[in-house]
Amino acid sequence: MSNKNFGFGTQIRKSPYFDSTVKWGATGFSVYNHMYIPRDFGNPEQNFWNLVEKAILCDVAVERQVEITGPDAYQFLQLLTPRDLSKLSIGQCKYVLITNNDGGILNDPVLLRLAENHFWLSLADSDVLLWAQGVAVNSGLNVKICEPDVSPLQLQGPTSQKIMVKLFGESIRKLKYYWLREYNLDDIPLIVSRTGWSSELGYEIYLKDSSRGNELYEKIMSAGKEHGIKPGHTSSIRRIEGGMLSYHADADINTNPFELGLDRLVNLENNINFIGKEALKKIKKEGILRKQVGIVINCNPLSGPNTTFWSIIKNGKQVGKVTSAVYSPRLKKNIALAMIQVNFSKIGTELEVLTNEGKYTSQIVEKPFYDPKKKIASS
Repeated sequence: MSNKNFGFGTQIRKSPYFDSTVKWGATGFSVYNHMYIPRDFGNPEQNFWNLVEKAILCDVAVERQVEITGPDAYQFLQLLTPRDLSKLSIGQCKYVLITNNDGGILNDPVLLRLAENHFWLSLADSDVLLWAQGVAVNSGLNVKICEPDVSPLQLQGPTSQKIMVKLFGESIRKLKYYWLREYNLDDIPLIVSRTGWSSELGYEIYLKDSSRGNELYEKIMSAGKEHGIKPGHTSSIRRIEGGMLSYHADADINTNPFELGLDRLVNLENNINFIGKEALKKIKKEGILRKQVGIVINCNPLSGPNTTFWSIIKNGKQVGKVTSAVYSPRLKKNIALAMIQVNFSKIGTELEVLTNEGKYTSQIVEKPFYDPKKKIASS
């Protein structure tokens, strides 16, 4: 469909980078956190190679921030997440889960600590702003919770650091994995973090003035030209290779951390108080009934990611579902994340998967499928 026929309305927000993404060739959008996100710059496989060989710039302004400030901000943050935050330094980021009273996952954001009592939750696709404001009402804690004027871009890929050096100078090389710094780029106010949703070396650039969005996008594209930068979108291929979750697909309000193997993000041993603690204690004691696994599907290359949950069959009965599936051109395999009954979750187990194109055999394999220790992103 041509750009003039996108048919955008006012009830869903446009990102500050919208005009630039259209100019640079965005041909399809979807909605995430009540905002349009560019999902198509042409061939998804080419987008993958652009990411893993050079660098791509992705408009992820849809990663809205929940800002928590005030004298009790730290204590309130700890109430929201089962991850122990006692060692979270100013200038550090952590991947966290937000759980409800049943231990279900409401979101899996990156938490940024900007100052002693100043935090951002950089969200996946769900309304944590409303949840946090609701929790605050009767918490007795002195906090202010809002959505600030902050919109991230992701610059990801092996040449991303060279592009960042050109923009910000040599000192950016010293920014460690999951840490952040404040910058001004030609008077554009920014926070930069060594994070991203790609499993590659990369950065997130948080714009703090939405009026400068297209200007910032163009500056980065210009700086990256000699280093092979391309406009792009978050790569389903690469994130599934890396075993990264997509909220509403691989996890939702009815999923608990133990089913996903994210025990490290749940601290039940010390005195921290958080919503869902008793429920998660009970789940851990009784054991989980299902588990996330990686599978390889034995068929011709899938034409694209799955758009529905595919049934997994064993001995004629449904025992689970494929949540995210895609063909990896690098691994030359159809790879998938799946949620399956725990008694069928052993590595090497043979299963059948009902795809849109037919029923195929599959095997459970180790995940992540590529770079399991995340050396590429963290080095």
